[in-house]
Amino acid sequence: MRRLGKALLVGGCFFAGACSEQAAPSLDITAVPAVAETESVGTVGDDAADDPSIWRNPNDPAQSLIIGTDKKAGIHIYDLKGQQKSFLAVDAVNNIDIRTVSSASGDVILVGASDRSDRTQPRLALYTLDSENIKLNELTNIAVGTGEAYGFCFGLLDDSDLRAFIVTKEGSIIDMSVGISKAMPTVDVNRTFRLATQPEGCVVDDRTGMLYVGEENVGIWSFDLKQDAPEPVQFAVLKAGELTADVEGLALAPEGASGGYLLASSQGDNSYAIYDLESGAFRARFAVEDGVIDTTSDTDGIELILGDFGPDYPGGLFVAQDGDNGEGTQNFKFLSWDSIRKSLNLYP
Repeated sequence: MRRLGKALLVGGCFFAGACSEQAAPSLDITAVPAVAETESVGTVGDDAADDPSIWRNPNDPAQSLIIGTDKKAGIHIYDLKGQQKSFLAVDAVNNIDIRTVSSASGDVILVGASDRSDRTQPRLALYTLDSENIKLNELTNIAVGTGEAYGFCFGLLDDSDLRAFIVTKEGSIIDMSVGISKAMPTVDVNRTFRLATQPEGCVVDDRTGMLYVGEENVGIWSFDLKQDAPEPVQFAVLKAGELTADVEGLALAPEGASGGYLLASSQGDNSYAIYDLESGAFRARFAVEDGVIDTTSDTDGIELILGDFGPDYPGGLFVAQDGDNGEGTQNFKFLSWDSIRKSLNLYP
């Protein structure tokens, strides 16, 4: 859900020494500067930019790519400077995710998206990323279930079990198995979970087999995908100073076998909440600093990938959609995970 309008940044640890390494979580919002931003999506004067995904180039991290949806027009690919490298015109794609999977012919960089061109029947759109020529190649577009496609995420369980999840506006979460061993991908619906009201953002922890889904006006739920019939377990609830409706994009910062953080877009107060994955405890929240690069507001999708992305992002890259980039345009902002973590005193 979206409300166009620029954020007002409040509070935070703006000065050196204002927060100690052992400080308890603050109700203030800490400001963290963006390093770069993308060119605006092509659609002007409308709610268009929605969800980013990140492909980390394992051979040359500085040549990594960000894939972002314009749900009115198609899919953009940007470099780490935010410059558009290619664009694929497609109808009504909303959320997007990416996984590198093994096949008989080698590794395949698979991109999936929720297609809402038919508001009564969700569709799964699949593409491959040609990282050398920096373009997407269409694979297939398959109708699954009923309802309006909204959220989307991949999960790669046990290194070989590739899952795709479409979240519908009506509250369904459709769990699918994706096979790429044949010329044309196969998609089989395994089961469907439900939440009571409208969800959207989702993310899978490949290590633990946990699926996290944001119910926009309620909070965040987890599903244990290892169970035959997973039941939703409340992971986080809406709470002043922590998480404000609407709950939108979700992202992970994994550490070790099961630790790390879950990040959530708290659209109602233009911030990003961080939770401990193992305990579910709220740790901190931050917003994008309004400086050389402007702040973000009304964020839908977010993404975070850890690892070296070059000198600007040595520990990881965080990307957030910006609902108001000026003059009726929207784009995506890039932040350093090291900067976020240091600013919020997130240490083991």
